[in-house]
Amino acid sequence: MTTYTVYFAGDLFDHKHLAGNKLLAGAIDRRSGGRYACVVPQDLEQATERMVDIRNQDLRQVMACDLGLFNFDGTDLDSGTVVEFMMAKMLDIPSVLLRSDFRASGDQEREGDDWNLMCSFYPRARKFQFNAMAWYQEARRSGDRSEGPASTDWSDRLYARIADAVVEQLDAVRTEPSLFGGDEARSRTVYQWAAQFPGSGFDAVCEPGWVEEIIAKKRGKGLI
Repeated sequence: MTTYTVYFAGDLFDHKHLAGNKLLAGAIDRRSGGRYACVVPQDLEQATERMVDIRNQDLRQVMACDLGLFNFDGTDLDSGTVVEFMMAKMLDIPSVLLRSDFRASGDQEREGDDWNLMCSFYPRARKFQFNAMAWYQEARRSGDRSEGPASTDWSDRLYARIADAVVEQLDAVRTEPSLFGGDEARSRTVYQWAAQFPGSGFDAVCEPGWVEEIIAKKRGKGLI
């Protein structure tokens, strides 16, 4: 079985973000039978507290991963997540945009996405959106009535449901044809530029031969 790595991007600033990210990442791993292995930035060990090093490490992971999962919650999207999504789209990395926030937002009116239009309309990017409050209530009601309101089984049901929907979208988006069209020189040029343009020492964490190695791995999985 082929295992695809998934960069899991989103807010990680409070216990709700941290716990939710971890629960969903674990559920995706399990419900896909190991087909998808999530890389959650909050779990990456930091060798330094320098902000630029943290940025560089996260962008390196975006480049290395086979797919991306981007949490697009909030009345305004997390800026770090948007930067990571743009890096993924520059590299034509298959991506899923996940929104559980039931609040309408953005500038696209009723027929558009609930976020700024500059983050929409990209190729190899699928959206999955649901009402988190509704799914939470349904998960609580669907359990054994004898469990009582304090039961935590609802979280297993909720995250299994979300994970199944995300896995379905990951399966679909990774089969979409690459914009590189099998052009090895073009993919190498784009990836090499991605290793250069962030500056501030990013090229140093992309050691010699690394770009070629990840391109070869992705080509072997039919992603480039």
